[in-house]
Amino acid sequence: MRRAEVKKKLGTESFFSLLPTAHCPLISLLASDNAFGLITAAHILTRQTRKENQERYEAKLSLVRMLYKRHWDKQRVIDLFTIIDWLMTLPAWLETKIWQEMETIEEHKNMKYVTSVERIGIAKGRVEGIAKGRVEGESKLLKRLLERRFGALPAWAIELLSNASEPALEAWGEAVLSAPTLDAVFHTEAASRKSKE
Repeated sequence: MRRAEVKKKLGTESFFSLLPTAHCPLISLLASDNAFGLITAAHILTRQTRKENQERYEAKLSLVRMLYKRHWDKQRVIDLFTIIDWLMTLPAWLETKIWQEMETIEEHKNMKYVTSVERIGIAKGRVEGIAKGRVEGESKLLKRLLERRFGALPAWAIELLSNASEPALEAWGEAVLSAPTLDAVFHTEAASRKSKE
């Protein structure tokens, strides 16, 4: 699919400046109705916008708008938003702008996917900076991603996730997108530790 066709289908704006001009997998991922395609696109955009808050904001907002345009069921939108939000962290003032945009979208479409109570809970968690809650959330999210990709998890994998540090979860979270096996996901962290020694 060509860039212009994807842009027309998705109705996105300046965020397309992040995409290369030639055909690339990112364009196909964004056009796909596959949830994993959207998650993979979010991961790629997260890497492309590292240390570029305004570009990340535009990319994240475009992905959020795509979620609403897909007309997926409420739980699927919430789950995918949770993943995108986890991947594409922003400074608090830009996160507030994302929430405001979501409220506007929901008002125009007359649909509430993320309730105000959920928003208050998320904001409170961020303000307080509860590290334990964040690690538990990352662990649960990663567990779900791993189960979706590799099937039921063995006990050893669940144990690793339950006792993991935030850096380990982040490494495994990146590895889940490209690792060919469940073993490879968890060995990524061990390999990176050895290379640092």
